[in-house]
Amino acid sequence: MGIGRGPGPPPLPIRLPPGLVDLHGASWLATANYLGYWIGALACTVQPMLWRRWGRAPLAHTAVVRAGLVATVLLTLGMALPLPALWPLWRFLAGVASAFVFVFVSGWCLARLSALGAPALAGVIYVGPGLGISVSGLAATAMVPMGVHALTGWAVFALLAALLSALAWPQLRGAVGGAAVSEVHDRAPPPGTIALFTLAYGLAGFGYIVTATFLPVIARQALPGSVWLDLFWPLFGAGVAIGALVTVRLPMHFDRRHLLIGCYAMQATGVLLSVWWPTRLGFAAGSLLLGLPFTAITLFAMQEARRLRPHGAAALIGLLTAAYGLGQIAGPPMVAWLLGRAGSAAAGFALSLQTAAAALVAGALLYGALARRDPA
Repeated sequence: MGIGRGPGPPPLPIRLPPGLVDLHGASWLATANYLGYWIGALACTVQPMLWRRWGRAPLAHTAVVRAGLVATVLLTLGMALPLPALWPLWRFLAGVASAFVFVFVSGWCLARLSALGAPALAGVIYVGPGLGISVSGLAATAMVPMGVHALTGWAVFALLAALLSALAWPQLRGAVGGAAVSEVHDRAPPPGTIALFTLAYGLAGFGYIVTATFLPVIARQALPGSVWLDLFWPLFGAGVAIGALVTVRLPMHFDRRHLLIGCYAMQATGVLLSVWWPTRLGFAAGSLLLGLPFTAITLFAMQEARRLRPHGAAALIGLLTAAYGLGQIAGPPMVAWLLGRAGSAAAGFALSLQTAAAALVAGALLYGALARRDPA
């Protein structure tokens, strides 16, 4: 998933030769990927209802994950073809595949770990996307001075995705028991809980995407010519992997909503560091603080979803993922709108980052309200 989603912008613009695609075109590729992720998450949300209506058994989690991995490899390889007109379609479909892999591997692995009596190991799942982002970012950074063509780079990423998929393939076994549990009804949470929870999680997608998408551009304006410019994105990926490992050490009895509040606060600080401290250390610290809670936010939200809907977690996870994807989609257009009305690019980016941080603070406040009205 980290390769299916990571090799696009931000690293993409620095790898493409002039005239093939510009920053505007790269932004459209990113938007296509985010839109596909959102559509895929929505499909994951409604598919259980469709199978029940059609009298069919639900999709096997492992079969969906395997199909998504194959699609990710093929679509990444498609980006190596010199057909720029098809690139938005490939990135859109890669987003759809990533959403299915994320939702179904999360549901499958969380359920399997719970059955094995090891739910605390769930954080290890989300080390993968962080490593994929870091590896793809570092590889892109290495390719630039070597003069490697972008199309060759995509082929390398496809090969790497194929190798990683081959490693994971034998482990994708074991049923979740969806058919048996689909008839069990979960305890209804207080009215409005699911809606507020979904909104709070969606704000995380909006809050992080501005920095994640425009970090190289913002850093390049503040530090022109710095050798650090291409290392901030891999540093973000390293933070993602480290943060996922740290979650393994957290006791399971901690209220996940309280942990989410801390994660949102950390990420908001990381976003604002790009405004408050636009230096090498500032961008490095901001990248780490943005990455450290990145997958922890996802893990804690998925665990809270299983607490709220233990027998219907897949649909709720799909809804949450769709809300997160919608937040991602809304971020870049908001930046474009503010840039068009600000006196300078620096002022526009500063206002965009402040808006993103405010969204994260609002999400933290929503989790606080949810924890007060429905103690775990």
